[in-house]
Order: sequence, then structure tokens, then C-alpha cells
Amino acid sequence: MRFFGHYIPRKVMLLVALEGGVVLLGLAVIFPLQSGFGSLGLEALQLQVEMVLAAGVVLLSMAGVGLYDIGQITMRDGALMVGVRLFLAVVAAAAVVLVMLAVTPWLALEPQTLMVAMAAVFLLLLAKRLLYQRVILADTLKPRVLTLGVGSRATAVCELHGENGRYELPYRFLGYIATPDTDHVDVPVEEVIHQQQDESLLDLCRRYRADELVVAVRERRGRLPVKELLECKLHEISVIDITGFLERERRQMRLDSLNTSSLVFGEGFRQNGTRTTVKRGFDIAVSVALLLVTLPIMLATAVAIKLESAGPVFFCQQRVGLGNQPYWLYKFRSMREDAEKDGVPIWAQQDDDRVTRVGRVIRKLRIDELPQILNVLKGEMSFVGPRPERPLFVERLGEEIPYYRARHTVPPGITGWAQICYPYGASIEDARQKLQYDLYYIKNHTLFLDLVILIRTVAVVLFGQGAR
Repeated sequence: MRFFGHYIPRKVMLLVALEGGVVLLGLAVIFPLQSGFGSLGLEALQLQVEMVLAAGVVLLSMAGVGLYDIGQITMRDGALMVGVRLFLAVVAAAAVVLVMLAVTPWLALEPQTLMVAMAAVFLLLLAKRLLYQRVILADTLKPRVLTLGVGSRATAVCELHGENGRYELPYRFLGYIATPDTDHVDVPVEEVIHQQQDESLLDLCRRYRADELVVAVRERRGRLPVKELLECKLHEISVIDITGFLERERRQMRLDSLNTSSLVFGEGFRQNGTRTTVKRGFDIAVSVALLLVTLPIMLATAVAIKLESAGPVFFCQQRVGLGNQPYWLYKFRSMREDAEKDGVPIWAQQDDDRVTRVGRVIRKLRIDELPQILNVLKGEMSFVGPRPERPLFVERLGEEIPYYRARHTVPPGITGWAQICYPYGASIEDARQKLQYDLYYIKNHTLFLDLVILIRTVAVVLFGQGAR
């Protein structure tokens, strides 16, 4: 389901709505605990408003620890990990509300009753997650999907199924339909479906009770059954191109299914003055707030770097920004001063021996990125966008990866959609994979998507995902 241009799975939206109700139910224990609020009146109305605000803080906190990521909804990490994340979310939310109560004494909520209510919220949410996990994975509630095509384009669907257990998919996959003139098969043979004699696509879809048909045929001129596809669409069977299907399910633009005409004539990839102005205002507000909050952390980091090893505290490196223009990026130094003594750029590797002890910690917590707030305030970067690369890497990747330079049509960012969806990259293939997420962001970027990325970045930092 599209929400402000961004694809959000229906089960995520349903989960947020249900858990919002559960949180309000848990907070409702405040009423019998606080004296003087047993009857209707202005004070009771004020308490209700404050409860709704507290519920919003809980939901934001849950999103911040990754509880609305698909992997956590399906409990890929297990019930224990979900319980730990849920506990952290409720504790963080309670701390935020307690601070609000301390600085605004006119609020009606009482700290003691709030803590009891938050305990009730935690228990109710944990029970709800355990129950929901059983319901959401039931095949009977999932839409039934067929794919038209058995060639190279259809293999992208195979990869999608290989990355996730079938039980985790938000749909029930029925198989691949082989067109009559099929001469080779690239998908698993046991999942290939052949049309019976005189059987139309509509009849086949009805035979399998399909809800959606994904078109994954590479050579379409004279070979695509357009009239039959239209017939399916007119009879309440959703028909979607493989590019749109992968964009919806993976929230990325697959390079192997893209063509230039789809980028030119399709939706998205809109740049205008209003959007640029709103994004710039958002960047300045977030950067100033984060600079004030993290200033003590940055001072402590500077001291630790200086005490551990000789060399400058900050590390400046040329990167390519908006419009392919170079600029100097600022970071805390996390490697030895002679990390590139021969002057040749090298990608950071797993367990890189050039990284110092302090550097390993600040990389894990992403503290080394904080000086880039200055780049944002200078207008060289945005808070959210594709990660900037060094000029030498840009030249190399631009020659080997199609559409790579499209990354430079928006400002580079401290965090981005690729950073929260894909591990740290240190190869051309990694760059190719991350570009697919960057293209999704460039196509669909809005203030809402920027907020989603910032919230999910919190989970990446808290649980040390993707750092090297």
C-alpha cells in the first residue's frame, strides 16, 4: 500500500493500528488509579489527550527499535529478541514521558500511575505480538500470486523467495506460467504451470484462485498476451509488471528489470522547488537539534581519539555530491593516520586492521558520522539521501553500473534508504545492490520517507547493524 509515495505493507499498517489500540487499553488503567478522574470533565478530557500523546510516543519508540520492520513482524529473530526490543521500546517511551512530566508540571498524568500503566502496556503488547505472529503467517489470509514468465526476468521472483522463508512472504506464491512459445526455463521446473489446451489466462487464474498476476516476460513484442491480461484485470485480478512488483515487495528498483522508458514515463523521480525547500528546512532543523544533543558525545569522542593515537581528530575526504560536484566530507578519524599511505583509495573491509580501538566503537555506534552535520548545515549534504562516494569510485562504478550517476540528482545524505536496508558495501556488486535502494529513494522521496528512514536509523545504530 502506498502512503505518501512509499510502499508500506498492509500488515504493517494493520499492526500499527492494532497496537495503538492495545497501548491505549494498557494506559486506561490510569483512570482507576488516579483520584478525581472517575467522572467526565475537563480534567478527564485532558488526561485522555495526554494518554493519546503517550501512546504515540510508545509507537514511535517501537518503530525506533525496529519492531515494525518485516523481519521483526514475522519474528525472524525469535520471540525472545522481539520481547527484548519491546521492553527497550516501552522503557524508552516511559523515560520520554517522565521527562515531559518533569518539565511541564501542569500535565495531569502522575509518574507513579504512568509506570504501572507502562507495565500493563508491555504485557499486553507482548501477548499481542505472540498471537499476531501466528495469525499473520497463516496462508489463508494472504493474497494468491501467479507469475507470467519462466525466463530470466522471472528469476528475480525466485531470488525474492530464496532470501525469505516462504512462510514470511506477505503473499502465497502459486507458480510460474509458461507461455506457449517458451523455449527454455530459468525458474524451478517443479513450479512451472502450463496452460491447458484452449485455456485462457483468466481461466488459469480462476483454476488457481489467483488474486494477482505478475508479468515477468522479457521479450514482449508480439509475444505478450495483452488482450488476455486486460481480461484478467477487468475480472478483478490485479495485473502488475515485474518492476512494480519488486518495487512494492523489496522497496527497491531492480536494475535487471529496469529500462530507460519506464524511468522517463513512469511515476516518481519528481524534483521541484517546493520539495527542495521543505527538505532543506527539515535538514537545518534536524541538524541544529542533533548538534545540541550530541555535543557532549562529540567532545568526549574527540578527547578519546586524541588520547589513543597521534594525528588529527577529524578526517576530511573528498566526495562527490549533488550534480557530480566534489566537496570535503568531515568525519571523526577512526583509522590510523597512515591508513592509505600509498594514496590509493581502499574500501573498508570486515575487521579492517587499520581501524583503531576507539574507531571500532565509534564506527559501530555511527558516532564517526556526526561531524557531517556541518556538511548538512553548509548545504553540501542532506540528512537523508544516498551515501556519497569518492571520485575514483564514482568513475569506476559509473562505467560498470547502469544509472549509477542518477544518485547525484539529489543531495547525498548522512543516512539513507540503502544504509538501513543493506549491509555495509565494499565491492562493485555491493554498490550495485545499494544503487537499487537509492533509485527507490530518488523515485519516491518525500518528507514522510525521510522520517521513516530517520526512525529506522535509530534501530540500526542501537543494534549495530551494517557497521565496519
